Amino acid sequence: MTLMFERQRGFTIIELLVVIAIIAVLAAILFPVFAKAKENGLRATALTQAQQLGTALTLYLNQNDDKYLPSTNYGLPDSAPEKMWQNNLLGLVKEKKIFIAPGSDAQFAENWDDRGLMSIGYSSATALDKQQGCPEDKPDTTNCIAFQTVAEFDKSENTSAIALFAVTPNGPTDNNYRGYEFSPYNGAENTEQPKFSPPLVSDRDLVKEMSNLPADLIKPVYCRYMRTGQDEGFTPIIFADGRAKDFSAKQINDGGTGIIWRFR
Repeated sequence: MTLMFERQRGFTIIELLVVIAIIAVLAAILFPVFAKAKENGLRATALTQAQQLGTALTLYLNQNDDKYLPSTNYGLPDSAPEKMWQNNLLGLVKEKKIFIAPGSDAQFAENWDDRGLMSIGYSSATALDKQQGCPEDKPDTTNCIAFQTVAEFDKSENTSAIALFAVTPNGPTDNNYRGYEFSPYNGAENTEQPKFSPPLVSDRDLVKEMSNLPADLIKPVYCRYMRTGQDEGFTPIIFADGRAKDFSAKQINDGGTGIIWRFR
């Protein structure tokens, strides 16, 4: 009697191992490509959101006689949402996600106790403390946490070069994170032209690395996009004229970008 079919041969162990090896090689090649594409997407989204925030800043200026909102208004109680800058712009932005760096686990800070959870920081050079802040003409602003007057710029000043917003590391406020704000006074000083002195900036989480210091002495910029741990990561920066552009930590630290950080 003739058999109508033959038994189908299965895969051998060696054949299976070869297939697994090929899949592993393909995965090793493709995963970095996918990861880079994802990071590029996050970087592009971050810049788009920064442009929207810059537009909101311009609208605020038009409504407030060209006076910039304070990053912190120390004259208000901690219970007042308007003590922090983001609550003053929320009505002009509409969406809270604009205040959250894409790819981060940050949150919109509804109250003072959660200010460390923010991942978009506003320059503390705009902070306002009419009683204990630094005077506008203080020769050394290194330890200035706030100023006695609201920030405003003369029409002759180059507002397109003055940095106001950047991405920041976020985390629990009790762990020294102050993500709603960055300080332009904590980095290495450019003695020849102090206004170009960069803030503390890296594509690593400097708050975690410098946790032994008081929170007000850290407040860094975080170049989280395309980060390698070698300061090659990028952050979008929003300037005083509402324009947004991204820069790497290395570019900022090396100088030569023409960015004005210490405008007071």
